[in-house]
Amino acid sequence: MALLELQNITAGYDDHVILKDLNFQVEKGELVSLLGSSGCGKTTTLRLIAGFSSPMAGQFIFDGKNYTQVPLHKRNFGFVFQSYALFPHMTIFDNVAFGLKMRKMSQEQIKKEVTAMLETVDLNGFENRFPKEMSGGQRQRVALARALVIKPDLLLLDEPLSNLDAKLRIKMRVEIRRLQQQFGFTAVYVTHDQEECFAISDKVAIMNHGVIEQMDKPAVIYNHPKTEFIARFVGFENFIDLKETGMEGKYLASDGSVIQVENKYTHGERKACIRPEDIQIMPADTQAVNRIDGRILVNTFLGKRSQYNVSTSIGEFEVSTDQETVYNSGDKVTLSLTPNKIILL
Repeated sequence: MALLELQNITAGYDDHVILKDLNFQVEKGELVSLLGSSGCGKTTTLRLIAGFSSPMAGQFIFDGKNYTQVPLHKRNFGFVFQSYALFPHMTIFDNVAFGLKMRKMSQEQIKKEVTAMLETVDLNGFENRFPKEMSGGQRQRVALARALVIKPDLLLLDEPLSNLDAKLRIKMRVEIRRLQQQFGFTAVYVTHDQEECFAISDKVAIMNHGVIEQMDKPAVIYNHPKTEFIARFVGFENFIDLKETGMEGKYLASDGSVIQVENKYTHGERKACIRPEDIQIMPADTQAVNRIDGRILVNTFLGKRSQYNVSTSIGEFEVSTDQETVYNSGDKVTLSLTPNKIILL
């Protein structure tokens, strides 16, 4: 049985419905990310789990108990905010100790727990500093320490790295993953950053207009998107309309070309997708599998790679390649679509 389960949740504000019949499960010890663009419902879902808001309909089950109407202060959940939310007038020690003091823990035990946690997040020696004396990364580690020191049943993280620069974000996401694996805590992580979320998550739920379009392991979503929305979200730029031929693994494109697909498929009309780096570009009239003739529209130099926008009889393709041969605008070329890289949606 899942540790956390949202059952047919409908939620929103006033008459505005954001989540509609949402179902969501998290197993004990998992770090699950809610990923999506602004307004998709991910933060609303997190706030509902935290207890900041209540659903219009549906149930929130946690550890086998109905938590739908359990008030926030009675949920032993840790929360890490985007803005750190540290108390500016308190020292780092007192910030981390705050939750333990609220639980009436002895001074001796508080000192022991806080000291151990600050050492875990590599902040021992910073006990007497104030938040304004710390860097962004250090403050975020204080926020993590404060959330973890209470030994929460669930840790909730709301875009915790969005205020950090790119290099520090990478370092901190590794730190969060390290701590999660060290303590084995269950966590729900909200972000709009695909790379960040794929790097640290056991599972990812991609949301679109209040609905989870696909939830699975990062590698499965990246390599096997189920819908066009998911495919576009994880980097597929090229889409092809295909029709069944009656021959297994072979489809007809809009111009009558036969396209061979090695992935599993079902019958009927399908939309297929392929990533820019999975298309080979060659001189015109080269014989190739899934050959499509085209003409270069735009050549963009990206350092290690070149990006080409190519006009063909079945649509425009974006191609990314690191080969040394350079094609210029107007050049005729041949594209080859790698059969086992074509995904049927």
